[in-house]
Amino acid sequence: METNAEEGDSNTAAFFYRPLMLLLVLITTTKTTREGKLNHLQNNVPNDQPKEETVRASPPKKKKKKIYLTFDDGPNRGTRKVLSIAQQELVPVTFFIIGEHVFASTSQHATFDSLRIADSIELCNHSYTHAHNRYERFYRQPDSVVKDFMRCHDSLDLNNTIVRTPGRNIWRVDTLTFTDLKKSAAAADSLQKAGFTIMGWDLEWHYDHKTFTLKNRSADLMQEIDSLFAHNRTKVPEHLVVLAHDQVYDDPDDSCELHELIKTLKKREEYELVVASKYPGVKAPQ
Repeated sequence: METNAEEGDSNTAAFFYRPLMLLLVLITTTKTTREGKLNHLQNNVPNDQPKEETVRASPPKKKKKKIYLTFDDGPNRGTRKVLSIAQQELVPVTFFIIGEHVFASTSQHATFDSLRIADSIELCNHSYTHAHNRYERFYRQPDSVVKDFMRCHDSLDLNNTIVRTPGRNIWRVDTLTFTDLKKSAAAADSLQKAGFTIMGWDLEWHYDHKTFTLKNRSADLMQEIDSLFAHNRTKVPEHLVVLAHDQVYDDPDDSCELHELIKTLKKREEYELVVASKYPGVKAPQ
């Protein structure tokens, strides 16, 4: 049977078209299968990289108010009681030492030696003679005042230049200047020019000078501390210097009051006990 030209061309095209379509389908199917396997592998590969976690910044710690427990007139019969309490409670305290008292007896010198080697105890200068308790005459002669403090510093080999004037609440700390009795100002200025830093106090724990017993209890003093901070009535904001006297705490009841005060202060999270050399503007010990 004879086939015309158009029919022959159609058969020829169909002959080549079908295999071509099959090949195209095969290629497409293979590519799809490979991509599917690749995606499956990628999705199931363990990710060794740690996931980023959102870290919330903790609130800044509230700055604590600093309290400086300072004890004058040692070494005397109450000094070891104060030292014992400080060591039991592991708190830092500062002793302002009188030079003459150190050399007055072997027991007082031994007490001074105990203070020197104790942890968290700072020793500062409370003059050599304590003006022999004749303060007005003492401060009339600025040069003699400087010599008296120099003698104490050198004889005790103190590692700082922090001093407290006997019988006077005087401050010469960097730019902080305060003199309770103006007649003592010249002597105070001379001490500062000689390189000393004079630290007074914000609050005194008063005692009876005849019986050497406290006039108020630790709870009362605690209220005064809170009030001074609350009303910003300290020489430097957020810093409070407490003056106490060693000899008072030879009495068992008064030593208990001191112990109670320290335990209460430790419980108050807003307060921190520190030594005198930590006061703003005071040079660090050498």
